[in-house]
Amino acid sequence: MGIIRGICISSRRGTAKGPVDSIRLVEGFGLEGDAHGGNWHRQVSLLGQEAIDAFNAQGAGVQPGDFGENLIVEGFDLRSLPVGTCFQIGDALLELTQIGKECHSHCEIFQRVGKCIMPTNGVFAQVLRGGVIHVGDEISLADNPDRRPTAAVITLSDKGACGQREDKSGPLAVQMAEAAGYRVVETLLLPDEQKRLERELCRLADGRQVALVLTTGGTGFSERDRTPEATLAVAERNAPGIAEAIRWYSLQITPRAMLGRGASVIRGRTLIVNLPGSPKAVRESLEFLLPSLGHGIDILRGTAAECAAPDGKEREK
Repeated sequence: MGIIRGICISSRRGTAKGPVDSIRLVEGFGLEGDAHGGNWHRQVSLLGQEAIDAFNAQGAGVQPGDFGENLIVEGFDLRSLPVGTCFQIGDALLELTQIGKECHSHCEIFQRVGKCIMPTNGVFAQVLRGGVIHVGDEISLADNPDRRPTAAVITLSDKGACGQREDKSGPLAVQMAEAAGYRVVETLLLPDEQKRLERELCRLADGRQVALVLTTGGTGFSERDRTPEATLAVAERNAPGIAEAIRWYSLQITPRAMLGRGASVIRGRTLIVNLPGSPKAVRESLEFLLPSLGHGIDILRGTAAECAAPDGKEREK
């Protein structure tokens, strides 16, 4: 159990927020009247009172809202909580969606205070159920009503990113992942830029903690095809069997599958799988992959049942 020690809002992003005594949390939006509200995953920012006190102990003298935080919470180590954790505040329900964020060093907060602790100490949430909250309200952990594993889909295409080609592979991957029981929480359409993809893969794995990232495109022989290189660059562990199995299955359909360079790796508790770029190849790959992927995701996330048979003998892996 924790306590809401402060509520802050602002009319512009990147600026300090001003304190209010109470506010309405709007489902699917955020805090009523706050600039960060909207149809996205960072509707509400939360910062621990303990982190602010530690910063002020160094002589900073910051006030509520100076770091752009919406809610100041006492009683939780916010960054130790996994993404997907839910908070109950009266009738309102928030879902933790991201840990930390990239620092924007030129924002008003950084220039005025000299340092912003939101990127390292803050977390973000979306509003699942609305309600009026007040300073002094209790905040407690609650069950998440949606227990599906989360996923993200990234399409790599120079022409798609600049609007010269419709992305059909990404939406197909989303459709098939959701049909297989995943909750797709983010989709991206990026140019074939390795460093940009590396940053997004790290954010999705570290900050958003999604269970599965599917990429489509950028796995061929073109000089701009750098998806496997970006994927391997952020990997903490290799999971080559998945990429090898996709190629093996595709070879039964076309010998050109041997030209695919897709990789499959693990970063933290996130599985990253590269898919080919064409909708046909995406469909074939996912039809083969998704039925067998769930058990691996459960093991990676620590939610798998024991692998022992009823008689106590371990099943073959």
